[in-house]
Amino acid sequence: MSEQSFATHEVTNQSPPFEDVNLFLSDAALREAVEREGGGAEAQDLAAFGAATGSARGFEIGRLANENLPKLHRFDQKGFPADRIEFHPAYHEAMTMSCAAGLHCSPWEHLKDGGGGPPPGAHVARLARLYMMTQMEPGHVCPITMTNAAVPTLLLQAELAEPLLPKMLSRRYDPAFKPMTEKTGATIGMGMTEKQGGTDVRANTTTAQPAGAGGPGAEYVLVGHKWFLSAPMCDAFLMLAQAPAGLSCFLVPRFLPDGSVNPLRLQRLKDKLGNRSNASSEVELQGVHGWLVGEEGRGIATIIEMVTMTRLDCAVASAGQMRLALAQAVRHCRHRNVFQKRLVDQPLMTQVLADMALDVEAATALAFRLARAFDEAAQSDEAAAWRRLMTPVTKYWVCKIAPALGYEAMECLGGNGYVEDGLAARLYRELPLNAIWEGSGNVMCLDVLRVLSQDSAAVALVLEELDEASAGDKALASAIGDLRARLADPQGLEAGARWFVERLAVTAAAAILRRHAPAAVADAFVASRLGGGFRHTYGCGAAHAGSRTIVDRAMPAEGG
Repeated sequence: MSEQSFATHEVTNQSPPFEDVNLFLSDAALREAVEREGGGAEAQDLAAFGAATGSARGFEIGRLANENLPKLHRFDQKGFPADRIEFHPAYHEAMTMSCAAGLHCSPWEHLKDGGGGPPPGAHVARLARLYMMTQMEPGHVCPITMTNAAVPTLLLQAELAEPLLPKMLSRRYDPAFKPMTEKTGATIGMGMTEKQGGTDVRANTTTAQPAGAGGPGAEYVLVGHKWFLSAPMCDAFLMLAQAPAGLSCFLVPRFLPDGSVNPLRLQRLKDKLGNRSNASSEVELQGVHGWLVGEEGRGIATIIEMVTMTRLDCAVASAGQMRLALAQAVRHCRHRNVFQKRLVDQPLMTQVLADMALDVEAATALAFRLARAFDEAAQSDEAAAWRRLMTPVTKYWVCKIAPALGYEAMECLGGNGYVEDGLAARLYRELPLNAIWEGSGNVMCLDVLRVLSQDSAAVALVLEELDEASAGDKALASAIGDLRARLADPQGLEAGARWFVERLAVTAAAAILRRHAPAAVADAFVASRLGGGFRHTYGCGAAHAGSRTIVDRAMPAEGG
């Protein structure tokens, strides 16, 4: 009997796989944000990167890296400590792509020449690449982000930074387990969290004793346990430990100057919900040698630059992941027919997709406005104020709204979204991470309260910028008035900090959209997010007059 006799159906009414989509050219909100915020000079290179990250091969790299998890080898075959992690080749391929594109170093490459500053829009252009790469494969972005973020902290201790920077600024990824002096490139990780303290890093119990005279740049011996060591196969780590004068920051390399292995004993890899291609470990510091960065007792002040930079990456990455969720949903609904209509033409679905698109566009606009503040903060009081106040605000809001949007996009795909064959399930597991990493929601709110109490000038400058953008828009002006009224009530501010932070984020995003986005987008966002009532789900508010325009802007028809 022929095989044809058993054919019971043909596959119809299915959307094509989400692949071979240029993640830059198909994303109007991203393209416009990059141009507006100062990264437009790199548009051609960004388009090439968008083609690579959105290619079938790019998404295949992501799948392989996440289905073939890192493996910890604590001991070698003879029983000696090995403390090494084995990755699938796809992970190394992703790292190679990111390093070649400078995701780990491009804003600092001017340091190789010993002078001058970064080119205009350096942070914006780098973050545009990050926004796309996190759609392809987000796990490996952890060491990429930390390496980039470590630079400003290391620069506080010039004698430690000088030999490291040439390796960190190299665009050649080198996964070999050997001393940095023998490698073509290096990555930097972070070890802050301990199990008894978590966010309260001042409760850390790891100790650091001077190996000699002590002081900035000097060698110390660290003993303790880190509950999360991010990316343990990095070449060095910035860590916090209790020195004689208090909590301090140390540079801890995997190899010591004599070529021997520093005794960082990896205990286990975390079995995480998402971010599974990336190894996160527990580690015992069994007399580990580290070098003091900055002054004893000022560890948080020293490492805060690294933390601030990683928070920026968290916000941009979450916006990028939201974009991927939305783009999959729109593309699917364009190809799927339900009740004699394309799904995208069903009024209920059009409204849901448009409502999701509003949050994605707002998150992208707000994240890249923050990126420009990082580019300009050294030359502009206004940019420095935005960086100071809006980093925790943007991270809070963008990272908080991402998981709900990812779920709604999954529902648009139906059962196909819930199985592991596609991108949606893996993406959904990834989306909660950035809200937790580098400070959860309440920590971001406390950071905002700290700025409000310590830097009223920065707050005033941010509100002035919003005032300028709100001219002629009563809803925006009213929202800014609400923020000022809450500022005048300091006693109620802490308990209501989440309301204030979310309201500030939404108001700032609305102001950017009002000034720069198409009227259909800005009008709908302002009406629904500033004037709308409480809602739990997408698509449940008043219908957006330009819903189909918003959906078509989110994913051009020619994108597939």
